[in-house]
Amino acid sequence: MLMSCQRSTALLLLALVVGPAPASDWRLFRGPMGQGVSDEKNLPTEWSATKNIVWKLKLPGAGASSPVILGERIYLTAYSGYALDTKTPGSQKDLKRHLLCIDRTKGTIVWSKDFEPILPEHNYSGEGAYHGYAANTPITDGEKLYVFFGKSGVYCFDLDGKEIWRTLVGKGTNGWGSGASLMLYKDKLIVNASIESNSLIALKKADGSEVWKAPKVSSAWGTPVVATTPAKEPELVLSMSGRVAGFDPETGKELWSAAGHGGYVCPSVVTHNDMVYAIGGGGTSLAIKSGGRGDVTKTNTLWRMKKGSNASSPIYHDGQIYWSSEGGGVIHRQDAVTGMSTEKRLKPDAGRVWASPILADGKLYFVSQFAGVFVVSADAKLDSVSHNTFANDKSRANASLAVSNGQLFFRNDQYLYCIGKR
Repeated sequence: MLMSCQRSTALLLLALVVGPAPASDWRLFRGPMGQGVSDEKNLPTEWSATKNIVWKLKLPGAGASSPVILGERIYLTAYSGYALDTKTPGSQKDLKRHLLCIDRTKGTIVWSKDFEPILPEHNYSGEGAYHGYAANTPITDGEKLYVFFGKSGVYCFDLDGKEIWRTLVGKGTNGWGSGASLMLYKDKLIVNASIESNSLIALKKADGSEVWKAPKVSSAWGTPVVATTPAKEPELVLSMSGRVAGFDPETGKELWSAAGHGGYVCPSVVTHNDMVYAIGGGGTSLAIKSGGRGDVTKTNTLWRMKKGSNASSPIYHDGQIYWSSEGGGVIHRQDAVTGMSTEKRLKPDAGRVWASPILADGKLYFVSQFAGVFVVSADAKLDSVSHNTFANDKSRANASLAVSNGQLFFRNDQYLYCIGKR
């Protein structure tokens, strides 16, 4: 009965977030509910340039955004013209962004749109070269497509690429760029505009008008997540500099706040039942019971540990929290009740791992920037299942994988790959 109740609650929240969706769809960053978990089985675990590749598509530009999948179409963003080389980035006036609609069966472009940015953007140099100018993953409710391009605004399109509306959510920039992805809740589009206006904003899906705006959201690059309270009520949860906070998704009112991570925060939180799990910079991780009011640091914080990750978001699975340190690819398995953890280093050396992992069929998939994709067992052993690279493609990869109909979709700065058993 407990498992049935938990599943019913999860299905209800899924309907509130993206509407009814076939299991094969991957409509938002990190898939259903933004948790990075797929129910699909029998996915490929091994591939190469000549093995288990259904197709690959040359992209018009680079990007750290993930593909989203609706039926037989894939939607993806990219950028070109500027910032392809840190030594000679070129001129910002040549920067263009792109939105692509791709046939998922053939791997061909159905339609594309180009966008002129609102300048100036952040400079592509030093730490500003980490992920470029197309890092925000689109989202679809099955009827419309929503895209976020930082200070250049939020766009709504129909599924054939016709623009319905656009709106600005702030003029701010940051040396690391804009990276938060969009979230849907009922008739609202939720935008983490921390970089653009130090706020969390809800827009009306129909016309882009502002429904509410929550202030004091600072140094947050993560995507808001819908959590369930002990009373089975939905809350929007976002981790940001110094704190993790819960908001009323209908009004934007801040309901609770708990001491969080020092400095900037990139990872999104994950949830299970009424618990929220957050990792962040400064080497911290914590578990918070949702549904509180006011400052819940002392009352609702279950545990807090001095281990964390600056970039990659975690996964909840079977009573454990899994995540990777960004340097060297150390995998952490953290008990959801106690916070105690064990670690194992990926081999060969994974280098930087900034993309958020996914979980499918009892396996974790970690995308390294330059060392390929590592598949690891989601259990106490963290055994290596496979290490997959492309001998003829060494380009940077900062995007999370998408899962649909027994296939994986992997994008880097040059190509989009459809990976399936052949």
